[in-house]
Amino acid sequence: MELKYPRLFSPIKIGNVTLRNRIIASPTSQPSLEPPVYLKKECVAFYELRAKGGAAAVTLGDTVVHSRTGLMHPYKIRIDDPAAIPSLADTARAIRQHGAIPSLELTHGGKFANVSNLINKVNTGVPAYGPSHEVNADGCEILEMPEELILEIVEAFGKGAAVAKMAGFGMVTVHGGHGWLIAQFMSPATNRRTDRFGGSRENRMRFPLMVLDSIRAAVGPGFPIEFRMSGAEFTEGGYDVDEGVEIAKLLAPKVDLLHVSAGVHDNPDTFTITHPSMFLPHGCNVFLAERIKKAVDVPVATIGGISDPAMMEEIIASGKADIVEMSRSLMADPYLPTKARLGRDEDIVKCMRCFVCMNQLRTTRNMKCALNPVIGRELEHMHMLPPTEPKRVLVAGGGPAGMQAAIAAAGRGHSVILCEVSDALGGQLKCEKYVPFKQDLYDFIRVLSRRMEQAGVEVRLNTKVTPELVRSLAPDALIIALGADHIVPNIPGIHRENVRFLPALQQENPEFGKRVVVLGGGLVGCETAIHLRDMGHEVTVVEMCEDFAADAPLFHKQAIGIQFRNGIALRLNTRAVEITKDGVRCVGSGKNEVFYPADTVFCAVGLRSREAEREELRDTAPLVFTVGDCVAPGQVTQAVAGGYYAALDI
Repeated sequence: MELKYPRLFSPIKIGNVTLRNRIIASPTSQPSLEPPVYLKKECVAFYELRAKGGAAAVTLGDTVVHSRTGLMHPYKIRIDDPAAIPSLADTARAIRQHGAIPSLELTHGGKFANVSNLINKVNTGVPAYGPSHEVNADGCEILEMPEELILEIVEAFGKGAAVAKMAGFGMVTVHGGHGWLIAQFMSPATNRRTDRFGGSRENRMRFPLMVLDSIRAAVGPGFPIEFRMSGAEFTEGGYDVDEGVEIAKLLAPKVDLLHVSAGVHDNPDTFTITHPSMFLPHGCNVFLAERIKKAVDVPVATIGGISDPAMMEEIIASGKADIVEMSRSLMADPYLPTKARLGRDEDIVKCMRCFVCMNQLRTTRNMKCALNPVIGRELEHMHMLPPTEPKRVLVAGGGPAGMQAAIAAAGRGHSVILCEVSDALGGQLKCEKYVPFKQDLYDFIRVLSRRMEQAGVEVRLNTKVTPELVRSLAPDALIIALGADHIVPNIPGIHRENVRFLPALQQENPEFGKRVVVLGGGLVGCETAIHLRDMGHEVTVVEMCEDFAADAPLFHKQAIGIQFRNGIALRLNTRAVEITKDGVRCVGSGKNEVFYPADTVFCAVGLRSREAEREELRDTAPLVFTVGDCVAPGQVTQAVAGGYYAALDI
């Protein structure tokens, strides 16, 4: 078979293990653990799906080697507790049975363990240890780790690796990046010791090299050791890529694979580099791996916002890296590797880097993907049976909710017709067509359209679903996915010619003047402001509330905030009271009146469900389901999940 991406799907030997291709499912943790230490069957299914989808290796992330001092929050696998072993063995076996190599990441939180953070809201009362003494931003004292504890933790890494090997894992990954304990010792920003573990590069590297020696002694020769490092820290006082290269040279003789990431997790600006936001180019961190690969003799892996097989092939073919690792991309589409191997690029759902997954981990401690409703529900889908009686299904609306519902219903054996009132599918996502940083989301329409075609869904455009149409088609089930309309606020001047709404963005060169005022500082308004700024407009965002992008996932909001520092004026606690031909008259929090000049006003104050149309259709079929924005305006996450699970109920 002639492969479209021959280099991406060539095998590579790491230690004594041969990977079937160059794609690794990078370390991903599971916060929804059974207390206190083991993975539920649902968690195991999450990793198994990645293996089933074709990744060469699948890595279980954030396994703590020294739970007394190393827990970043309570919901971590504690490999120093024997009770963890059965679920680890189950995970390794589930991964192996699909031909992938199971790997396990060993870590320690260092100064971020046993203290308050985004998940663990209170101090545990256990001392926190880091390389150096300090008081953190919350006023918690971090103790300088004594040498006897350093040596104890070195030994713990070796013991943890031995447990991983015994449990059936074929590799281990040492987390030496992103600001956790090993990285804290490596970085001049956090290591201010004056003993043999601090000061010079040689001294700062002593602890990580001792860890690697301990692991090698525990697992023996040939057993693959991967080391995850930040190629550069991108934070004040941290090391740059030149220092990263020198660090890599010291690590290389002791490892089988260098996994080059970026940044430190505790710096909000850097977080969205470590986990690239949609505002950064795909593969923005590849240059770090490229620099390091030129300096070392071991294979090098790269990571960071990569989802295009053509880019992966180019990275490997050009010698920038030997392996591509990914986490979020395999949530959006666990079968990405298999689809790429078969040359089915057009079927790949690409991660839109929206941070819904990470926000879910932070808030509810379970897995979720905006574009893939199966994530977090992998186990129940493994044993799902088709319906016993195929039905006729009518879907009203061709947005993401309706399209996903149609695909899921057809996939279960039902006969499906989808009607869309306009001349194109996509619903609100049609507005993303010409927004560069939203192309992965717009591309989702194309993927869904192709899946509907493959599933045999009959699509009727320019067709409104009325009670009369429902009666004539006589479906057994009707899925109402009519979407929503933009809200037109009761502001004098709102109907002027210089006012635009969401449909105005459905063209490559929308008619906007040089100065634009955006009414509404929610997610839609903020992303529109960034898009208009990038097109060369002078943008002011007016928001009634005291915060911006309040409906955005936390880390996406941080990325938006970074973008707003350059060329976008944000006016919070400000209410528009009149739109004129020259701009917007507003009232601020102090009841003071202010005028913002504008050639164009863009209204993004929200959406309103098409309630009347929805209610008109409610009792027109034996089974009726309502999904997406016509239930309550939301984001693509709710639309996709709602459509998918409604279809499963038929």
